[in-house]
Amino acid sequence: MKNTLQSPYSQWMDDDAPETDVVISSRARLARSLAGYPFPHRLSPEQAEQVIQAAGLAVRHAEFRARFGDVELTRMTELSPVDRWILVEKHLVSPGFLKNTGKSFECKGLVLTPDERLSIMVNEEDHLRVQCLLPGLQLEAAAGTADEADSLLEKTLDFAFSDRIGYLTACPTNVGTGLRTSVMVHLPALVLLGQVKEALTTVSRLGLTVRGLFGEGTDVVGNLFQVSNQVTLGHREFEIIDNLASVTRQVIEQERSARQQLVRQMPVVLRDRVGRALGILKHAHTLGMEEAMRLISDVRLGVTAGLLKGPPSRVLLELMVITRPSYLVKTSGRELSPPEWDELRATLVRNLVNAHSGGDPEKRDGPEEGEEGGESP
Repeated sequence: MKNTLQSPYSQWMDDDAPETDVVISSRARLARSLAGYPFPHRLSPEQAEQVIQAAGLAVRHAEFRARFGDVELTRMTELSPVDRWILVEKHLVSPGFLKNTGKSFECKGLVLTPDERLSIMVNEEDHLRVQCLLPGLQLEAAAGTADEADSLLEKTLDFAFSDRIGYLTACPTNVGTGLRTSVMVHLPALVLLGQVKEALTTVSRLGLTVRGLFGEGTDVVGNLFQVSNQVTLGHREFEIIDNLASVTRQVIEQERSARQQLVRQMPVVLRDRVGRALGILKHAHTLGMEEAMRLISDVRLGVTAGLLKGPPSRVLLELMVITRPSYLVKTSGRELSPPEWDELRATLVRNLVNAHSGGDPEKRDGPEEGEEGGESP
């Protein structure tokens, strides 16, 4: 947990996975509740404590540890408010998980594997939320890992289940398989061409929902969108996964086509935009959060379109974490005034970008071997 909170990097940011030019990450989340207990919003403090104790024992089971490592359950009260929000900013827990509901908050816990790909929230909307987060388009692999963890947990936990409708959950939209899958996609070209609304409207017609950067109820920033299935009842797991994967591939093709259109129709304007964005990130001494996210998005567009030799995608995703408020407070060790926020944000961004940046691929520092240098015109 200490390493997780100190580093902006998570393995789901890796760029050596399928379709990472458009798809940032794939997530599979299983909602599970324990038989014989009310749902979390109706638990007494004593019952909430029993749930967290049961979950702690389950992840310490020999078979679970043999598969996922020597994991432990961390209570949210053991972490500072800043540390809790860093977990949100790294997409390891949901914003709703941090809602303080009095004494029951003491019985909220998190199980996190060392590679941060598997997390289990205890006493969120359901008693357990089992989540696997992988880089790129890997929905089937993410669902497989979550399902494996679920099967191992079920060796010691009795989940609420109906033979007629499936797993019972606090929210009716999760009843059935309890599986919610999602992808985070980066769609800067569709946004620039004014085509993103049409593309995402089509997605909604196919039974999927589109949300902001941190899920339900959050805004879209940095041209990042979350696309997920809406309901689980009446659908088999493979149908949920295949449907989202199929729609995501359509979105990938639309975004790639839009990028090619931008390069073809307005190459100078696009090069200027992404080049200016990289220049500002390299040299700015003050940066607002929204401005930083917009510039990072532009640089990522330039890198993936082959117009810039900038920081790799992994580093650009790290930048999206270090520009967030909680990480800045963690880094500074104190509360900051608005100007100090922007100055520290610019410093961290500037240092990381300059450590990983190259030049424009069309620019050469000198003559090639065998060529003679000449005076500049």
